[in-house]
Amino acid sequence: MNNLNQQEDCTSLPYSVWPVEAIAELEREGADSLGITLFELMQRAGEAAFSLLRQRWPQAQHWLILCGQGNNGGDGFVVARLAQSAGLTVTLIAVEGDKALPEEARQARDNWLAAGGVIHDAAAPWPASVEVIVDALLGTGLNRAPGAPYDVLIAQANRHPAPVFAVDIPSGLVAANGTVPGEAINATHTLTFIALKPGLLTGKARDRVGQLHYHSLNLDAWLQGQTAPVARYDASHLATWLTPRRPTSHKGDHGRVLVIGGDHGTAGAVRMTAEAALRTGSGLVRVLTHIENVGPLLTARPELMVQELTSQALEDGLEWADVIVIGPGLGQGAWGKKALKKVENSQKTMLWDADALNLLAISPDKRQNRIITPHPGEAARLLNSKVSDIESDRLLAVRRLAKRYGGVVVLKGAGTLIASEHGELAIADVGNAGMASGGMGDVLSGIIGSLAGQQLPLYDAACAGCVVHGAAADAVAQRRGTRGMLATDLFSELYLFVNPEISNTKE
Repeated sequence: MNNLNQQEDCTSLPYSVWPVEAIAELEREGADSLGITLFELMQRAGEAAFSLLRQRWPQAQHWLILCGQGNNGGDGFVVARLAQSAGLTVTLIAVEGDKALPEEARQARDNWLAAGGVIHDAAAPWPASVEVIVDALLGTGLNRAPGAPYDVLIAQANRHPAPVFAVDIPSGLVAANGTVPGEAINATHTLTFIALKPGLLTGKARDRVGQLHYHSLNLDAWLQGQTAPVARYDASHLATWLTPRRPTSHKGDHGRVLVIGGDHGTAGAVRMTAEAALRTGSGLVRVLTHIENVGPLLTARPELMVQELTSQALEDGLEWADVIVIGPGLGQGAWGKKALKKVENSQKTMLWDADALNLLAISPDKRQNRIITPHPGEAARLLNSKVSDIESDRLLAVRRLAKRYGGVVVLKGAGTLIASEHGELAIADVGNAGMASGGMGDVLSGIIGSLAGQQLPLYDAACAGCVVHGAAADAVAQRRGTRGMLATDLFSELYLFVNPEISNTKE
C-alpha cells in the first residue's frame, strides 16, 4: 500500500478528460496492461481513498461509511476494512436490494464481513460521534435523480456537521455532464480514479465536488498512451500557446483588431472589449461606434483608435483589420443589423458575441472563420431550445452549436467549454463565482479576438483566451475575494498570464 500512496500527489490533476461511457473499458484495459484483476484495481482505489482520508483528517477516530449497490460501494467496503484494521471506529451503512452486487463489490463486502465488520441497514440511526463521512453510494453510472433510500441518505449527510469525502464522484452528481437532477452530496473533498470525468469540471460540479483530487491507481504509463477525447486546460498551458516575442517585432506583427458595437448607452461594452484586446497584446485596436461614444472612449483609453460607425468607416475598417470582433453593446436595432450584415460577408477571422449572437439566432449561418461565445441564454436561442436544455447537457450543447454554426464555439459558464466543428473539445478549468457580473463576456471577447490577431489558430485562441480570462479572475479573487469583482479588475492581472514567461522566471 505504501508504494501506491507514494505514487503521486493526489492534488495534481491530469489534462485529459474521458466520457463516462469509456470508463469501464479504461478500467478493464488498464488492469489488463498491469496483469491485475478488477478487484485488485478496486483495492487500489480503496487504499488511495483511505490514505487521503488519513492525510486530511488525521485526528478523526469515527468514520461513517455509506455504501451503495455498485462498485462505488465496493470501494467503500475496502475503505472500511482498512480503517477498521488501523484501529478506527467504523460505522458502515449499506443500501441493499434484490439485485446482486457486481463481482468485485461482492468480494469487497465479503472481505469486510470476514474481518468482523458489521453492515447496518440504510434506515439505521447514525451515531452521534461521527467525525467524517465517506460517500460511496453512487458512482459514475448515475443519469437520473437518486431514488429511495439514496436520496434520504444524501440529504442526511448534507445536514450532518461532519465533513464528507466523496469516492470517485459525489453521489447525485451526474458524471457525464455535471447536472444535479435530485439530491446530491456536498463534498468537502472528492477523490476520483483513473480518469477525470466531465461532470467533475463543468455544470454544477463546483457546487458539489469541494477540492478535487485524482489518483491513477498506478496506471500512469498505460494512460499516457491513450488519447482522450476531451482536454482540460489551466494556466500551466499558456506557455505552450504564448511564447515570448521577438525582440525586433513591431506593432504590425501583433494584430489589428476591429471592435464594432456600443449602441446608445452601451459604450462601456466596446470599451472593455477594446481595452482587453490591447492588454492582451494587440498591436492596434480600432473601435467603430456611435459618434456620442468617440470622445469618452478616447479620453478613457487614448491608446485606442475610435471612429463613428459609418458605411465608409466600416468598409475601411474591414479592409484594415486582421480580426473583427462584433457584438458588445451592438443592440438589435437597425444600426446593429446593418453593421452585422456588412461584416458577415467578410472572409477575415471574426468573433461574434452578445447581440451579434441574438441576431445570428434569427438568421443562422455556418462559417469556418468565426468564433462565437454564447452564454447559456444565447446558446438556447441559437439552438431554438430552453436554457434548461443547455444546462442539462452542456457538452452536447456545445457540440451541437459547433456542428450547426461551424468554426469554434465557446459555451460560457462554470467550466467553460470550447468546441470546434472538427470535433475538438476542451474544458477551461479556471474561473470563479466573482465572474458572474456584467462586462466579463466583453472582456473575454477582447482577449480571444486579440489572440486570434496574434496568429493563434481559432481553436487555440479560444482555449488560451478562456484560460487567460479565468486565471486573471482567479488572481483577483485570491487578493480581494469574489464578491464585488468587476470585469475591469481583470485588466491589472492580464499581463501575468499573457506573458507566462514571467511566472516561469519567478519559479
